[in-house]
Amino acid sequence: MVKIERTPTPPASLAIECKKVHGSYASEDVISQLKKDFHSKCYLCELKDLTDIEVEHLLPHYNRKIKERVFDWNNLFYACPHCNSIKNDRIYDEKIIDCCKVDPESLLDHIYQEGKVNVRPHDPDTQDEKVLMTADLLENCFEKSNTGIRIFQCQERVNRLAETMNALYKTLEALKKKPTSKQYLRALKGMLSREYKFSGFTRYYVRSHIEEYPQLFGKISFE
Repeated sequence: MVKIERTPTPPASLAIECKKVHGSYASEDVISQLKKDFHSKCYLCELKDLTDIEVEHLLPHYNRKIKERVFDWNNLFYACPHCNSIKNDRIYDEKIIDCCKVDPESLLDHIYQEGKVNVRPHDPDTQDEKVLMTADLLENCFEKSNTGIRIFQCQERVNRLAETMNALYKTLEALKKKPTSKQYLRALKGMLSREYKFSGFTRYYVRSHIEEYPQLFGKISFE
C-alpha cells in the first residue's frame, strides 16, 4: 500500500446517482477516475492492470444504511475482488488507514523474503489500532489460507510479487557493476515509482538496503 493522490473533484455521476433509490457508485466515470488515480492497481495488494475490479468502500456503509458513505468520493477505492473479500471481514470495519490521507510507508514495513510476505508496523511499539489492523489485512491479502480459492489467489499474488522483486534484485546488481549506467538507473527509478506494481515492497527494500548501494545517493528519491 502506497500513498495515493486522489483527484479532489468527484466524478459527475455520483451527484446524480445518489438521488436514486438504487443508484450506482460504480459508473463509468467513477471507474475511469479511480483507475487513473490508483495507477491501475488494487490499493491493498498492488496487483496492477486488473481485469476484474471492484469499487471498494473504505468505511463500510452496511448495506446502504449509511447512505452518505455509499456515494462519498473520498470513500471509494480501487480494489481487486480477492482483497475486497478479505477486507469484508467485520474485524476490519472502520480500522483501515486511508492511503489518500496518510502515507502508509511511514507507518508500515512491506517485507518480502523467501517467498513470504510480512507487513508489520514501522514502529514495533505502536498501539495504533488502524496501523495494526492495516498491517494484518495487507499480509492476509498475500498469506490468507482459510479456503482453497484463497490459497490459490494468494499464491498467485506472491508469485507475481516474487517476479517483481527478482527483477529489482537483478537491476540493483547490474547497477553495482555499472554504477554510471543511465539505463539501469532509469529502470530502477521506474521500479521505485508509486505507480509501479508492488511498489510498497520495492520501495521498502531499497530504502532499507540503501547503504549497500552508495551510487544511489542523490539520484533516487522516494517522494
